Amino acid sequence: MLLPSRLLLALVLGLTSISTFASPLVPRVPHESRSILPRGWAPVRRAESDFVLPLRIALAQSNLESLESFLLDVSDPSSPNYGDHWTPAKVATTFRPPSESVDTVRGWLAESGIGAERVSLASGAGWLVANVTVAEAEELLETEYYVYEHADSGHEQVGCDKAYHLPEHVSKHVDIITPTIHFDKKMGGTVSPKVKGAVKCDEQITPDCLRALYNFHYDPVATHKNSIGIPENTPEIYNPSDLDIFFSNFSASQVGQRPDFVSIDGGTIDVPPGIGDNVESNLDLQYAMALVGKKQPVTLYQVGDYIEGASFGIFLDAIDGSFCTYEGGDDPAYDPVYPDPADGGYKGSVECGTVTPANVISISYSYDEWELSPAYMERQCNEYAKLGLMGVTILVSTSDFGVSGRFGVCLDPTGAPPSLNGTTFAPSFPCSCPYVTSVGATQINPGAKVTDPESACMQVIYSGGGFSNVFAMPSWQKNAVENYVSKHSPSYPAGTYNTSGSRAYPDLSANGANYVVAVQGSFQLVYGTSASSPVTASILSAVNDARLAKGKKPIGFINPTIYSPAFQHAFNDITSGSNPGCGTNGFTAEAGWDPVTGVGTPNFARLVAAYQSLP
Repeated sequence: MLLPSRLLLALVLGLTSISTFASPLVPRVPHESRSILPRGWAPVRRAESDFVLPLRIALAQSNLESLESFLLDVSDPSSPNYGDHWTPAKVATTFRPPSESVDTVRGWLAESGIGAERVSLASGAGWLVANVTVAEAEELLETEYYVYEHADSGHEQVGCDKAYHLPEHVSKHVDIITPTIHFDKKMGGTVSPKVKGAVKCDEQITPDCLRALYNFHYDPVATHKNSIGIPENTPEIYNPSDLDIFFSNFSASQVGQRPDFVSIDGGTIDVPPGIGDNVESNLDLQYAMALVGKKQPVTLYQVGDYIEGASFGIFLDAIDGSFCTYEGGDDPAYDPVYPDPADGGYKGSVECGTVTPANVISISYSYDEWELSPAYMERQCNEYAKLGLMGVTILVSTSDFGVSGRFGVCLDPTGAPPSLNGTTFAPSFPCSCPYVTSVGATQINPGAKVTDPESACMQVIYSGGGFSNVFAMPSWQKNAVENYVSKHSPSYPAGTYNTSGSRAYPDLSANGANYVVAVQGSFQLVYGTSASSPVTASILSAVNDARLAKGKKPIGFINPTIYSPAFQHAFNDITSGSNPGCGTNGFTAEAGWDPVTGVGTPNFARLVAAYQSLP
């Protein structure tokens, strides 16, 4: 379910294709292009012509046109097949690339002088790898390769200039080729001032405050069937002693308890002094573990070694073998490459389908859409849909900068690089993917009681929300979004945000302000939608427990359900506050769904009852 995304992103961001010399024998068409480099990256020199590149060609997959209908068949509460989730084998077989795509791309490489002995086909026929020199790649793709350097980290990366081209008959069989126009980026982050004064829920959020806010009181009974997982990207790691400090204050029975640790591609919490950051991981685990309680284990997916780091792709590799074997796998421009030859790096192979995904997974990291290519986002978004087919609920925080991109950067309608002076809204990813549930942030207003209505978060951070520049509006949110647009659309100049009918977010929200978190032996206040997501995951995990105890299936992909009329009463509607950015007031929270807080915050008692009424 996608907009004509490459065209849309070009119109909104000014990313136009760059014409280059066409082959006199085979007409070429632009396949991917960009006119703006992500923040911090700059070309420093031409790549050596004899440098060998592992050119990875991700092949187009089968049956993607039916992906949304497949997902709705098992996720729409009105479907007779609700809850009848697919097996991983069925997912892999259904979306396997056709042999025609393999043969066409192989034929093109052979005609271009790339011998068969230099081309390998991955298991499942999902992607082809050809070892070629820079000179050969430049001729194949009609482009030029440079070495790019990141201003902050000094990291170097080989990539092509602005665009690459493919023969027209080949282009339709290819999703993406790397390394080309893509760049990696560190993700995530929270804001953490120091704690002040005595604990009041309008000033300092604790687990008990959240239980009161969301009517969340539950003793799990099916923990042997249930699971909840949180990925953390090394070197963002939790501190075990901080966990005990937190538990000793807010959940005494859990002192000494630890998350179930799953290392992915060398993931570790043992990193050299001065490298690790504890805030994000401490926040996620302290609150998720305290809210689900001692009986329900929480799985920590620690992703990547402390040198290469992690990415969404590396995590998806491990929990879904179809991503790395059937769909083109990682993009080495975005995703760390393992084995890592660096001293202290992970020397094993990339994990591929080795980790069982939890029933509910909370992700507290994000990119801005403009930093990624549409093809990369589309390919990854489809993976989240496939996890939904298998009954997995994916929650993603919406970032903390309102309608702006990370750190307040906004787009420029003229095509100039995004900047703090931009005036066009900058959506985030993967929360803009229609196949994840995106989570915004609310707050208890200063001086208010925990029983008073919350507002959109406007302390320190603003709830991320808006309209995607890549993904089309899904059917299940059409009525809710059109209701908001018809009654409450702000009167901004044309082009300020996408009004073409695109995926709107967030889907729901939870408190994201004033979280008391133990960090390095003392308490700090932490703010962000990265707090809202694990809290929501904990509540939904309890819903799963209640269903599993009755012999029912996990809730899986929840978006068609939470937007349905039968579930409106299960959320606390947020009707005050906004999410400013880009020199505007952003959007406003209104009755019903809005692009600040979604359908509202969960009322657990009503939510679990509504889900128990489903098959």
